[in-house]
Amino acid sequence: MEQVFQRTLLYDFYGELLTEHQRSVYEEVVLNDLSYSEAAEDLGISRQGVHELIKRCNKILEDYESKLHLVERFLRIRRKVERIRAMARREEETDPAVFAESVCQIADSILEEL
Repeated sequence: MEQVFQRTLLYDFYGELLTEHQRSVYEEVVLNDLSYSEAAEDLGISRQGVHELIKRCNKILEDYESKLHLVERFLRIRRKVERIRAMARREEETDPAVFAESVCQIADSILEEL
């Protein structure tokens, strides 16, 4: 499941950088969960062609992430926002000044990443 989530995120961030053909094959296999054989039949190419294209697309998307780190940055910011939400739910249990300072520190770290 983790691999599917990772592939989906990579595609969300970098999919537009693939060719139209690469996108259509990748979407059929990874996003629509078709087998290589099903995708090959739908797209009129060989099963091996689908397999190689998916492998190539995964490599391309991973290379973009290794250079740009957009998914990594997104996930870090998301965890920080989740911390703020958890703190807000417990806010009445916390000293308001401590709560405000903690939120400001997390917000500052998010802004630094942007």
